[in-house]
Amino acid sequence: MATWDAFEQEASDLAAAIRKRFEAAKTHVLATLRKDGSPRVSGSEVDFRGPYLSLGSMLDARKAKDLQRDGRCAIHAHPYEGGDAKVTGVAVEVRGPEKATYTTGGEPAGDFHAFRLDLTEAVLTAVEGDELVVTRWRQGEGVKVFRRK
Repeated sequence: MATWDAFEQEASDLAAAIRKRFEAAKTHVLATLRKDGSPRVSGSEVDFRGPYLSLGSMLDARKAKDLQRDGRCAIHAHPYEGGDAKVTGVAVEVRGPEKATYTTGGEPAGDFHAFRLDLTEAVLTAVEGDELVVTRWRQGEGVKVFRRK
């Protein structure tokens, strides 16, 4: 698994395009795994904090409980022009002094859950002419481009 910084170093153009997609809207769709293994989707905000892509949750929210039990997740950027962006990985809860650096609008956010994402995959899907172009990064595999008509 990789930090956002490591992803940027390995695939800078793709990382920039995906980051732009996430920064284009405030909320995105987070997919987690319920206790029984079925999927759950929730709205979530993301932030690029230090070397990580991070996300938060209200205290004791179902999505936070899901991530505490099994950190595997996917985040889909809110649909917008310029492609469809998704990242997958393992969310790791941030605790202690590091959590204290998480704020809302410069003010402490109160009691909440904070997670950083250890990336396993990042994908940008776009239409170019009459082709669907899927650009995928996986740690250790680099960037691959798939074209479909």
